[in-house]
Amino acid sequence: MILENHTGRIGFQLTPVVIFILFLLVPQQVMAVADADVRAIKAARQGMIAVVSYMPSRADIFPPVKTKEKRILSRAQRQTALLTWKRFMDQVLALDLFAGNYAQEYENTEGETKKQAFDLFYGAFVAQYLYAMDFISLAENNPALHIVFNEPVPEIGLPENTYADLKFRFLNVMRGAEFARLHLIYAYYSGDRQPLLAEEIGADSQAIWKAGQGRGPQMTLENAMQIVQDTGFTAWFPLQKQVSEMMGDTKVWRPGKTLISKKQISDMIKSLEPGDVLLERREWYLSNIGMPGFWPHVALYIGTPAQRKEYFDTAEVKQWLQGLGHENASLEEYLQAVYPEAYRLSEAKQNDAGQVRVIEAKGEGVIFTSLEYSAGADSVAAIRPRLSKVAKARAIIRAFHYSGRPYDFNFDFLTDAELVCTELVYKAYESSKDIKGLHLPVATIVGREVTPANYFAKLFDEEFTTHSRQFDFVLFYDADEREQKAFAADADAFRQSWKRPKWHILVKDTEDGGN
Repeated sequence: MILENHTGRIGFQLTPVVIFILFLLVPQQVMAVADADVRAIKAARQGMIAVVSYMPSRADIFPPVKTKEKRILSRAQRQTALLTWKRFMDQVLALDLFAGNYAQEYENTEGETKKQAFDLFYGAFVAQYLYAMDFISLAENNPALHIVFNEPVPEIGLPENTYADLKFRFLNVMRGAEFARLHLIYAYYSGDRQPLLAEEIGADSQAIWKAGQGRGPQMTLENAMQIVQDTGFTAWFPLQKQVSEMMGDTKVWRPGKTLISKKQISDMIKSLEPGDVLLERREWYLSNIGMPGFWPHVALYIGTPAQRKEYFDTAEVKQWLQGLGHENASLEEYLQAVYPEAYRLSEAKQNDAGQVRVIEAKGEGVIFTSLEYSAGADSVAAIRPRLSKVAKARAIIRAFHYSGRPYDFNFDFLTDAELVCTELVYKAYESSKDIKGLHLPVATIVGREVTPANYFAKLFDEEFTTHSRQFDFVLFYDADEREQKAFAADADAFRQSWKRPKWHILVKDTEDGGN
């Protein structure tokens, strides 16, 4: 298996997540990537734990005991419940993808590689099983949630009645029988080596046995092995199974390749202005699973020093800088004087030979990078805040102020010590008493007040026909997986993009007959 570690495309998640993409299954290389895959499965497991740990804190939505009557949820409660459900199902999907890939790996390999594939499959299996039971146990106390959770969630490709399907899948006698036989295989394999995910598997399987008082079907190891070989490991949700299979093919088709061309990035530069907001998406990355909606990442376009010098050479910007105590200073002179280290980094040569034009928050923190790197994606859009040049100059100054700060894996908008990608843009454009900024929507997800990247596109769509709209359309390059290229699309297409399932390419191919 070749696994590309890509921590840079983090747009929004609620637990510490190491971002990985699985490109191509090559059995001989499982040893080399096992640690990375273990961390990814642990991250998805931790995401489920975060959800079920959060739910008791909202007793108004998830009461500690079963209520006899359906409670009418307020709009805010309903939104919180739905976002909690979406977050949980994102983790189920993430573990489905791992389990599906490693179930196939187990069937097609032998020796140590086979054992490792089983460990990774089984680690995903028991985490799903345990925390799905925990989630259902808490959700069942409020009958109103049956309606909320059974509604379709197109953002993550979940059809109607998914909650009913979840209950059938995990509260099924066959699931208990499956767990029993897989546990026997795990015990057999771990006898002559240190298994992967041993601590997590031990804790989860013990909790499952305790929940059932240890009364699983009694099977011999031989029967357990034969049943697994005959029937396969588990049953996936239909869409998830298709996603898993399709991802395997796509990894083969274009490992390391993105659909935005160099020519298109060059054309973008001609259209962009300092202060523009970039939305970016890279297909087939597992990082997309844990992020709500189609767009997972945003960045701030700051341009080059020469571009900023020309763009901000206005009387109002100079007057504003004078008010900050910098007489006759330009924006560039101000940045050099106040943030010398950040300015030095903003002028550093990039590995891809492009000039720094972007600042963004990603896995390694708030960094400067080139447009060639940042926009090296499959879909990219740019929107322009309808604000004064003073507001945009202030946004760039604030972004320089945050340069070098670590990525906020706790996703806490209340602190400035660490930031996520949307938080960088949110705080750069936050209004003050003297300068108008952006008013961006915030959602409460598992107790965190956050602005998902997809909300930027949603806000653009909702405000597009109003006099108070906050953004103008600049550009949109949309991915065409079938043609293996990106193409220029218009504002109307961009307005619809936020509504797409995160696996919209797969869904589109399915609707078109899969041809």
